[in-house]
Amino acid sequence: MAEHLASIYGTEKDKVHCSFYHKIGSCRHGDRCSRRHVKPTYSQTILVSNMYKNPSLKPDCTLSNEEIQRDFEGFYEDMFLELAKYGEIEELRICDNVGDHLLGNVYVKYRKEDDAQKAVDSLNNRYYGGLPVWAELSPVADFREACCRQYDTGECNRGGYCNFMHVRKPARALVRDMFDGQELTVREMRRVERETRRTREHARRTPSRTPSPRRAQSRSPEY
Repeated sequence: MAEHLASIYGTEKDKVHCSFYHKIGSCRHGDRCSRRHVKPTYSQTILVSNMYKNPSLKPDCTLSNEEIQRDFEGFYEDMFLELAKYGEIEELRICDNVGDHLLGNVYVKYRKEDDAQKAVDSLNNRYYGGLPVWAELSPVADFREACCRQYDTGECNRGGYCNFMHVRKPARALVRDMFDGQELTVREMRRVERETRRTREHARRTPSRTPSPRRAQSRSPEY
């Protein structure tokens, strides 16, 4: 029985736990959902809710599609550089859905769980665009399960209200530049850490050459 429950945990067959929350870290029913939302106590992934403000959603928007994309890529770059301060990023996904539970959501997966927790603790004391930032650990482990497969092919008939992630994509060159820059930074940090360790280890192993008081006294000049 225990093996069966474990095998269906977080799936559509699970009548206790919400499969949408388990896959996406968010549910359109929120606290009113009839199934349990089990918040993780540790995770590599964090969710920063409602961060991206798509200018096309404003009634008075006059920007072209190219201008909207440039605005998004500026936001992507800002988010990457800011979130990378807390640790090495493996994936950064930004939702373009219009449903309240996914609107402007930013998901970032770190290489280390400790870095994800550090990011959550810090971001929840920050403001962005005059509004408080809301960050939390997310159960999302595999973005392939969380993202709408039909969205990439243009075949999703639910539009922006789809319950799976519609991830807006920046230019490949921008993504490559961000991750290449991060890799150089990580390499430099690791080099500095290795040198610091070697210096400390050398200092620990090298005996002190300070002369003892008796030996120092014996070397004192006679008057």
